[in-house]
Amino acid sequence: MKEQLSQIEVLAKQQLEEASDAKAVEELRVKFLGKKGEITAILKQMGQLSAEERPVIGQLANKVRADIEEAISERAASIKASEQERLIKEETLDVTMPGKAPKIGRLHPLNKTLEEVEEIFLGMGFEIVEGPEVETDHYCFEALNMPKHHPARDTQDTFYINENVVLRTQTSSVQIRTMENKKPPIRIISPGRVYRSDAVDATHSPLFHQIEGLVIDKGITMADLKGTLELLMKRLYGEETQIRLRPHHFPYTEPSAEVDLMCYNCGGKGCPMCKNEGWIEILGAGMVHPKVLRDCGIDPEEYSGFAFGIGLERITMGNYEIKDMRLLYENDMRFLEQF
Repeated sequence: MKEQLSQIEVLAKQQLEEASDAKAVEELRVKFLGKKGEITAILKQMGQLSAEERPVIGQLANKVRADIEEAISERAASIKASEQERLIKEETLDVTMPGKAPKIGRLHPLNKTLEEVEEIFLGMGFEIVEGPEVETDHYCFEALNMPKHHPARDTQDTFYINENVVLRTQTSSVQIRTMENKKPPIRIISPGRVYRSDAVDATHSPLFHQIEGLVIDKGITMADLKGTLELLMKRLYGEETQIRLRPHHFPYTEPSAEVDLMCYNCGGKGCPMCKNEGWIEILGAGMVHPKVLRDCGIDPEEYSGFAFGIGLERITMGNYEIKDMRLLYENDMRFLEQF
């Protein structure tokens, strides 16, 4: 047994020298000193020894155990020190090196334009109101004076979920919800995504953004509408900006108008951007139809109001001279980094 204990000590120290990490050291500890280890196996044979041999072997076994434990502690400490030294070398910072500036994101052109428009209207005392993008037929059409089979529905190219549920084609549905739940005076804008089944090209998309406005109060006239839109356009395009209103027809406004903006590129002289007309069609507007007011519980004999709707993409493309709407949606960093 003396020879066995000596061999175990020599083998343990040899294998500890070869251990490369803390896990290997722990495995060797279990191998030699554990409950089923080699030292324990020797001690289980003590019953076969004579009374004179037992204390001698027991003393030797304890010494071998202590020597192995000390060797394990020394090897574990050595490995830990080496690991710390390696980490210090790898993680050392050279404070003389130039720093790396983090990339800072900025607003998408659409969001930037939307914030600018919202700021203008907030300054005029408007509230910003949002509503669901999946709408009922009632809010998207019928409450806007477009009952089933109305010809105006044919121009909407609507996405139908079922017969009575659609993806909203305009944010006018938010205006209806507001009039049903709030008494005049009302002064809101309702920006948001809208959907129409259009083929994708440079000026059309099945998903785009609208900003619609609504004002309801006593004594509201077309002059208030024109003044509001003029202020908006002057803030967006400069104090020299002019607009004009042309008669039009919308089922939910009466009278209705198409609003043109004097071309900001040529100042009304005519250029390719405005197709040499000097004016750019920018939005639709009009006085809220009495039937729409009445159906929302507002007396048209006491109150009147105006509404308008403008495409966010159209403003953005004009502001930044973007020729293709698809660029706004493709997330091409070469395009977006210009803003």
